[in-house]
Amino acid sequence: MFIKQLLILVILLLVLYRVFRPQIKGYIGEKIIAFVLKRLDKEKYTVINDVMVEVERGTSQIDHVIVSNFGVFVVETKNYSGWIFGDDTSRYWTQVIYKRKEKFYNPIRQNLGHIKALKKVLADYPNLLYIPIVVFSINADLKTKTSNHVVYSTKLLKTIRRYDESVISDTEKKDIAQRLTGLNIRDRAARRTHVSDIKAFTEPKEVCPRCGQALVTRAGKYGKFIGCSGYPKCRFTAQIKK
Repeated sequence: MFIKQLLILVILLLVLYRVFRPQIKGYIGEKIIAFVLKRLDKEKYTVINDVMVEVERGTSQIDHVIVSNFGVFVVETKNYSGWIFGDDTSRYWTQVIYKRKEKFYNPIRQNLGHIKALKKVLADYPNLLYIPIVVFSINADLKTKTSNHVVYSTKLLKTIRRYDESVISDTEKKDIAQRLTGLNIRDRAARRTHVSDIKAFTEPKEVCPRCGQALVTRAGKYGKFIGCSGYPKCRFTAQIKK
């Protein structure tokens, strides 16, 4: 009986892991980076992990904010493996593992959205220097073409320490850190809503294989079908999968 119950438990855990794998990997990635950031000099850097602030149209969740005398570092973590392709402007980047390809929202765009949110809540400091950094685990093989900081976790501290010109006073640094800590939303319901909103916004949409514009559902003489939103310039169509 015990072996049977243990087997059922193992199967259940495996199923749960498969269902929640992206969230689990993301959580682990954030915890690893939080541990790495502890090595920064606490006299110069104040690290705030998992920051969620309210914005006009909802909330913005930021993996790590480092308030320092040298600027405000905004860090987005991605615990992905495989080849990673992307650039500054594309809406989506691509993860390739063998023959499988998966798209995910451009983390540079994502981080710029975070900075926009921080500028709103820190409007009293209009001249703050914000430094966006996207961090990937060493399991990734970066094939990106970007002028932004897109680095491996092993290069994060070195990237932060490259900035050594003091632009924020100790008093300002303390006030900014206290303000962000006070504004940080910890309500679980709000955080669940944020996750579902972000998923809906960032999930890759079906695009036309001919021109790259969004595909839409249309109604025709013989029923509904998939068509390009660029019609009539692009006349691509496809049957709806059942």
